[in-house]
Amino acid sequence: MNAIAPTPAIAEADRLRLAPGVMLRNDRRRGQWMLMAPERLLVLDEMALAVVRACVGTGGDADADVAAGIDRLTTEYDAPRAEVAADVLEMLTDLRNKGYVVS
Repeated sequence: MNAIAPTPAIAEADRLRLAPGVMLRNDRRRGQWMLMAPERLLVLDEMALAVVRACVGTGGDADADVAAGIDRLTTEYDAPRAEVAADVLEMLTDLRNKGYVVS
């Protein structure tokens, strides 16, 4: 039986962008932000949206690394950097594993 190698976690030095075919969209009618991909949709809560905006290149900000996004979120929410980093890296790894972001 072939074992599937675990995917490495996202690191602070990584530069992320939305995966091909994935779009960040606002459904104004429902008041929800979402990541839309072919045949799938992920509704983002307020914190997930903040992480995507801070850490994932969606256009002109594609040169920002994850560490810069973590620093921005730490300042914006006045939270301990270690806690913010742990939560953000876990969420971004999950989004990458689900095919919404790529490095």
